[in-house]
Amino acid sequence: MEFFYPNPQNDMWRIMGQIFFGDKTHFEGQRDDVRCTKAGKKVFNRDEIVSFCETKGIAIFDTAQAVIRLQGNAADEHLEIVEQTDIAALLQPIRQCHDICCTGGKAAQTLAETLHCVLPKVGESIETSFAGRTIRFWRMPSSSRAYPLSLDKKAAAYRRMFETIGIL
Repeated sequence: MEFFYPNPQNDMWRIMGQIFFGDKTHFEGQRDDVRCTKAGKKVFNRDEIVSFCETKGIAIFDTAQAVIRLQGNAADEHLEIVEQTDIAALLQPIRQCHDICCTGGKAAQTLAETLHCVLPKVGESIETSFAGRTIRFWRMPSSSRAYPLSLDKKAAAYRRMFETIGIL
């Protein structure tokens, strides 16, 4: 996959579009637009998403470097983490980062293990000390449509996080 959350069945870029632009279709592109990440019948404009993230100071990465899909999907219960991401090394060059957000249960569980802290409740955060700084660890609702929460409620939770962080 060329970028994070390219599948049109995932609502991440709809959530971001709704929060930051008042339009859940903001990041959708045309199928014939070569700048767009093709993912089935709908596409997201990768260049616009990357520019948006850079402008807002949003970095995206996985909590695992190597994963085995035990079945033919990415459902948390069917993923085996082979190698976790070295979060300390990832954070080292970005000293201004003091908030980390996870968008799924497996990612949040993996990060809690890495940070040696308790797992926050969905939509909430905890503070912990890690790699020489205080980190606020946010556990957000999954942007997957399989997660039983409406787009509006997911967007409201993400909005609260972005307001608290100071991005909104």
